[in-house]
Amino acid sequence: MTFLPGSSQSLHRFRIQLPLLTALLAFVCISVAAVAQNPAPSNTATWSQEDGLRIVNEVQKKLGGMVNYGVFDWITFGIQGKTIVLKGYASRPLVKTEAGNVLKKIPGVAGVDNQIQVLPLSPMDDRIRVEVYNRIYTQPALRIYNANQGTIRSALGPGGGSAVRMSGSIVNYPPRGFHAIHIIVKNGRVILYGVVNRESDKSIAGIQANSAPGAFGVDNDLVVENQPGT
Repeated sequence: MTFLPGSSQSLHRFRIQLPLLTALLAFVCISVAAVAQNPAPSNTATWSQEDGLRIVNEVQKKLGGMVNYGVFDWITFGIQGKTIVLKGYASRPLVKTEAGNVLKKIPGVAGVDNQIQVLPLSPMDDRIRVEVYNRIYTQPALRIYNANQGTIRSALGPGGGSAVRMSGSIVNYPPRGFHAIHIIVKNGRVILYGVVNRESDKSIAGIQANSAPGAFGVDNDLVVENQPGT
C-alpha cells in the first residue's frame, strides 16, 4: 500500500481555478499502477483496473469537496484490497469523521480504515498555528500559495476574529480558501505539508515556520514540483 505526498499537478497552471486545487494538491494521487505494486493478499478481493481508476478519482473528489477540511489539516489515502485507508492529521474530530463518512458512500468501497490522528486541543498549539500562518502567508514569495494572500485575520473574513475569540480556538474557524502549504501543529511541533513550485519556496516556508514563537521544532515535508519522486 502506497501513501504519496501530494499531486504532480503544477501550481501555476491552476492559480485561477482555486476550487480544483484542493482536490489536485491537498490529497495524495494514487494511480492503479502504484496500487498494483503493493498487491493485497491473495485471499483479499480487489477491484478491476477500470473500477480502481474510478474509485481513486471518486476518493479524490470526495476528499477535495469536504467543507471542514482546511489549512490546519492534512489527509492522505491508500488502498488495501477494496478498503480505503486514511492517514494524516485532523484539527477537529469532525474532520476525521467527515472524511470517513464521505468515502463510505462510494460504490464499490467495502470499507474505510480511518487512521487519521485527531490533534489535541491546545491553546499553545493554536497560538503557534496563528504565528506560523502569518509568517508563511505574508511572505511575498509565498503569497501565490494562498487564495487570501494575507494574514490570518484577513483570511477569517468579516466577524471571523470575533467568532474565534468566542470559540477559543482558531481550528473551529479556520482561514477560508485554498492553501497549498498545510500547517500541522502537535504539542508545539510543526509539520509542513503540501506542494510548492521551487526549492527556494520550500526553504523560505521552513525558515518562517522556525521563526514562530513557541514552536519546538519544524519538520519541512513540503514537496517541490517536478523533482524526482513527485
